[in-house]
Amino acid sequence: MTWTEPSVWYANLPTFHASAGALITEPAGDVLLVKPRYRDHWAFPGGGVEADEAPHHACAREVHEELGLTLPVGDLLVVDWAPPDGPRLRSLVHFTFDCGTLTGTERLDLPADELTEAAFFPPDEAEKLLTTTVAHRVSAALHARSQRRPIYLPATPPLQRSTV
Repeated sequence: MTWTEPSVWYANLPTFHASAGALITEPAGDVLLVKPRYRDHWAFPGGGVEADEAPHHACAREVHEELGLTLPVGDLLVVDWAPPDGPRLRSLVHFTFDCGTLTGTERLDLPADELTEAAFFPPDEAEKLLTTTVAHRVSAALHARSQRRPIYLPATPPLQRSTV
């Protein structure tokens, strides 16, 4: 085996996309979702991790940008891996963090150019509003929160993924 210069070795490693989202619930357990203007479906508050940004920092930044709130980013709840799909030519790793509990949506300040609304939904209804590639994160995140231990979701549900 020949020795490879570190800069060459690192330049040839595969890359992936990363995103981070927030699990925020009401005291009764309903899950906060947001409705982006640029998608047909609802989403967890969150978004892409920028270059050289830690996933938990991305979560805090996105929650502030999308909801106008500065919330503590708590435990990592879910790591979800998805293979390349459609126009997304790289794998995606999504991190879901526990961002606590809120009472109502009155304090939210949504960016009108990005989101049309935010609302709390019972978990089973929230899953129906999300794409199949994201819906399974609801029950996984709630379970991880109750167990105080993260869950890894490797490409589930299989063969049902669409662009996230």
